[in-house]
Amino acid sequence: MKLMDAFKANQPFVAENQQHNHFQMLLIFKSFFAMLAGDESLESVGEMSDALVETPAFDLAAQHLNRDPACAVLIRDRYIPPAHDLNKLLTYPQNSLGYIYATTMKQAGFDPNLHTGMTAESDAKYVELRLSQTHDIWHIVTGFDTSVIGEIGLQAFHLPQLPYPLATMLVANSLMSSTLLAPEELPHLLDAIAQGLQMGKTAKALFAQKWEEAWDKPLAQWQAELNIQPI
Repeated sequence: MKLMDAFKANQPFVAENQQHNHFQMLLIFKSFFAMLAGDESLESVGEMSDALVETPAFDLAAQHLNRDPACAVLIRDRYIPPAHDLNKLLTYPQNSLGYIYATTMKQAGFDPNLHTGMTAESDAKYVELRLSQTHDIWHIVTGFDTSVIGEIGLQAFHLPQLPYPLATMLVANSLMSSTLLAPEELPHLLDAIAQGLQMGKTAKALFAQKWEEAWDKPLAQWQAELNIQPI
C-alpha cells in the first residue's frame, strides 16, 4: 500500500516533467523546420540551442567532456575569463591568436563580450556557455570560414570532440536543406562535413583550452600544438 501511495504522490512530478520535455521538443523542432525552410537567423539557432541544453543529450555531452581531466577542470571551476579587450589585442603581434581574433571580430562587427556576467548552474549550461563564447576562436583555429558551408564544417568538427546536440541538429538540417533546396551545393557541403569530422578526430580537445591566457601565442603554434591542419 505504501508503494502505491508513493507512486501516486509522484505522478504530478512525472506529468510535469513530461510536459516540460514535450515543450522542449516543440521548441527544437520549431527551430529546426524554420531553418529547413531557409531561416538562417541567429535567433533560430539560439532558440534551438537553449532548448537542447534542457535535454538528456546535452547532459551526456557534458559527461563526455568530464572524462577529460583538462575539460573537467574548466567545467568544475566554471572558467569564464575577463572580457575580451579587442583594442588591447590589436597591440599583440600580427601572427598571434589575439591579434587575428580581434581583427576578425572588428571586421565582422561582432560583440565579443555577449557572455560577460553570465553564470551557469549546471555542467550542461556551462558547456554551452563556453562553446558559445569561444565559437569564433574555433573558426579561426580550424580555418573554417563563416559561410553556411564553413559553419557546418565547424559543426562537424565538434562531433568527434564531443556529442554536441546542436552540431548534430545543424549538420542534419543542412543536409536536408541542401538536398531539397540547393542540390548543386551538396558535394561542397559533404566535403566540408568530411573535413570537419576528420580534423575533429585528430585534433586535441579544443574545449580544454584557455585561449585567453595565451592570446600572444602565434596562431600557427596553437594549431601545431593542437594537431590541426587548418582549412
